Amino acid sequence: MNTLLTQIINGLHVGSVYALIALGYTMVYGIVKLINFAHGDVIMVGAYAALTLLTSAALPFWAAALLAILFCAALGVTVERVAYKPLRSAPRISSLITTIGVSFFLQNSVQMLFSPTPRPFPIRINVPTLVVGNLKVSGLTFVTILVAVALMAALEMFVRRARMGKAMRAVSEDLQAAQLMGVNINTTISMTFAIGAALAAVGAILYSTAYPSVSPTMGAMPGLKAFIAAVLGGIGIMPGAMLGGFIMGVAESLTKGYISTQLSDAVVFGILIVVLLVKPSGILGRHVSEKV
Repeated sequence: MNTLLTQIINGLHVGSVYALIALGYTMVYGIVKLINFAHGDVIMVGAYAALTLLTSAALPFWAAALLAILFCAALGVTVERVAYKPLRSAPRISSLITTIGVSFFLQNSVQMLFSPTPRPFPIRINVPTLVVGNLKVSGLTFVTILVAVALMAALEMFVRRARMGKAMRAVSEDLQAAQLMGVNINTTISMTFAIGAALAAVGAILYSTAYPSVSPTMGAMPGLKAFIAAVLGGIGIMPGAMLGGFIMGVAESLTKGYISTQLSDAVVFGILIVVLLVKPSGILGRHVSEKV
């Protein structure tokens, strides 16, 4: 039983990171119907920004993390304004291809600046291990889950109650109607990208503390799994992204613990295939009919 609980907690640990990253995917898709495949590389940029501030600038961990989050938020807004905004009225395939191009641009830019060689990420979080009976939980695991859940709850409250959050919901429902009602579309979309990129930076820092190695391609697999988590829970639905992230993390951890570490990714992708076959809109998604 202790082994099972340990695997579930480990799954919630990595699943909370997937959920944070998946929120960026689902928010952007909910607002502009764009699948931002460059989102995974924002994770990588956030990790390198925190690493540079920790090593070269010798900043304390909290300051480096805060500045890395702000840097990624600014990066998200810049990418949206430069690369995505001009294509807002273009066919979706054009925007989709552009996100792939931005992804390669970020990867190659970081390779030129820092070299392709992986670099160790310094862990500056010292939290004592929690002991509950015979169960031992890493303090870092507990902090990661707590931070992720707190941020997801704060984001849900922001979207429900804040003025900008209500504007995001209005744009998500009907962009043209929201614009006619006086909602600033450009500001709302930029804020969406900023929040998504900031959450990706938080996920990058938490992921790098759990797996302390940073490389220019490190965001590819976490970004892909976070995208799958968003689709699994229901793309465009924030609670679905959270649920999908936790399911992905627990399934991955249980597979590594009881079946095989080499089959963990296959099981995760297999779950996605089954869900899409049974309910293509995702676990919390609703089937929407379109007029022809």
